[in-house]
Amino acid sequence: MLLHGIFPPITTPFYPDGKVYFKKLEHNVERYSRAPLAGIVVLGSTGEAILLSDEERCEVLKCARDAAEPDKVLIAGTGIESAQETVKLTEYAASLGYDVAMVRTPHYYKGQMKPASELAFFRFVADHAPIPVLIYNFPQATGYDIPADVVVELADHPNILGIKESSGNLDKVQEMVARTRHVKREVTVTETFAAVTPRMLAAAKAAAAMPEPAPAEALGGTAVATPARLKTRTRDAGFQVLVGSAQTLELSLHVGAVGGILAFACAAPTAAFEIYTAWKENDFALARQKQLRICEASKTVIGALGIPGVKHAMDLNGYYGGPVRLPLLGLTAEQKSEVERLMSGLKN
Repeated sequence: MLLHGIFPPITTPFYPDGKVYFKKLEHNVERYSRAPLAGIVVLGSTGEAILLSDEERCEVLKCARDAAEPDKVLIAGTGIESAQETVKLTEYAASLGYDVAMVRTPHYYKGQMKPASELAFFRFVADHAPIPVLIYNFPQATGYDIPADVVVELADHPNILGIKESSGNLDKVQEMVARTRHVKREVTVTETFAAVTPRMLAAAKAAAAMPEPAPAEALGGTAVATPARLKTRTRDAGFQVLVGSAQTLELSLHVGAVGGILAFACAAPTAAFEIYTAWKENDFALARQKQLRICEASKTVIGALGIPGVKHAMDLNGYYGGPVRLPLLGLTAEQKSEVERLMSGLKN
């Protein structure tokens, strides 16, 4: 599975009373499906996944899947402290048609989280998961930073595609890229080298099974369009390193990252995509210009204000952000004004 590009780790919308607002979730996913994004991450950290019940997690996964277009890679956040529970949620996500499981590092028993524990955990999950696994490292939230040595060892597992590295450590990104170059994998892509997902293949198979439309004259009107047939090719893809910091996206791409799972893309997906596409087209001056354009907003709205900042920025750009769940608190009037100032030139 190709994971190159920009992915928003979408938020979970709530009513003021704290219940999940599924209609707004559908609205957001439909809009993201029309944006120039490689895919969508559901139940990531920005999705307040740890504040949801087991039932709510399952309902959010299903709602987002139903609203997403089939040409987007769907990644489900399925990491739970227990390996067995992680596999169970991953199996449910796979049954819905999700393409990849993003599994955060277990961290609660920090004193026991030695390299051997992490290796055993991820190998168990990857061995039993019916879909590929993406390691998720977010030490700012978990208090645990998975060592590069452990990631390099896990990179050889055939069901581990890569890592979302959210530490912001460019040296670590560069090290992991360099030390996993030996991993060689062939993936299916479209003719334009976009990812091909199981849902895309299923849709193409269904289209191929449809009867050819009758001529326009026989219908007494305009001809019916023939469903597009999916044409694919293959390309090489090794162990794929994605980053979680929009502030360092351009520099991360230069040291070998293949894209980003960016909270900033929840509010301004096009602004994040412009950095990636300029870099892909080797217009490094433009990539640097686009990066500088978002740095202050990303640093404050995402880095300082977190999920409440993301959600208010989304409200400004036509998405539904809405309230957060306790123990998170909404922004003050002063903080909202600052977000509005920073996002004023970053409309989507």
